[in-house]
Amino acid sequence: MRWENQSSVSEFLLLGLPIRPEQRGLFFSLFLSMYLTTVLGNLLIILLIRLDSRLHTPMYFFLSHLAFSDVSFSSVTVPKMLWNMHTNQKSIPYAGCISQMYFFVVCVCLDDLLLAVMAYDRYVAICQPLHYTTIMRQELCVSLAAGCWFFSFLHSLLHTLLLAPLSFCADNIIPHFFCDLSALLKMSCSDISLNELVILIEGGLLVILPLSGILGSYIRIWTTVLRDPSAKKFLKVLSTCGSHLLVVSLYYGTLSEIYLFSSSSTSSDKNITASVMYMVVTPMLNPFIYSLRNRDMKRALETLVNRAKFLMSNHLI
Repeated sequence: MRWENQSSVSEFLLLGLPIRPEQRGLFFSLFLSMYLTTVLGNLLIILLIRLDSRLHTPMYFFLSHLAFSDVSFSSVTVPKMLWNMHTNQKSIPYAGCISQMYFFVVCVCLDDLLLAVMAYDRYVAICQPLHYTTIMRQELCVSLAAGCWFFSFLHSLLHTLLLAPLSFCADNIIPHFFCDLSALLKMSCSDISLNELVILIEGGLLVILPLSGILGSYIRIWTTVLRDPSAKKFLKVLSTCGSHLLVVSLYYGTLSEIYLFSSSSTSSDKNITASVMYMVVTPMLNPFIYSLRNRDMKRALETLVNRAKFLMSNHLI
């Protein structure tokens, strides 16, 4: 059965960002530049990891998946937001809204799981360095990455299938710039108790378990460091885990601001601002965090630039 037949509405209206009409051009240019930076920066990370053999390690293997997830994360929502700002059209078809929600949930879950896997990789590298190559072998890395993708698509499919039969009777206005699952459920005139129960149990587990894995990994890491404290070991841990910790803090900090610390009295404008942070700003910052704090990435970038200069000089000659 087609999705359109499940609802009395054929399209939704996205109210978009809470900005004044005279500021629309400025914000359009700002978000367009941020989106292009996100795409180019993360694609550059993927390219460097593919081309430089020194980066063919488990840590950078998972980082390449995270970079691709960040590109997808922004691409699911930002282009539509930019199009609505440019044309001043707020409509999105019903099927398009459900599809956007589906891929958005996939990307959120994928980032969540990948950050947990990367924390486990750092734990093995620091706490069991002699067994690192044996434990983090290629087969396990591929299986972990494939598991992250599989459970992310399965998680999103479950919520999409539960959302599809719901009816949206009169109100089709979404007070957001994208089709958020919680906003769609609030607009439904059907019984959403099952949806809320699944979000509470299954969705909660997919947040609590990875976050517990991240916290547990770093507790073990710092316990290992404090057993034999030294400046050299501390700097090694900081250089190895600093970028990942910063990304984790940005990701969970903005998510908790929206889904944990917000309440019914919290204005929708504040929720939208927080959504922009983790959907636009955080994916844009990740390439800078990993490249500026990582010597391997800097060396790989220098090698790529030198190779490009060499090819260009030969071509001119």
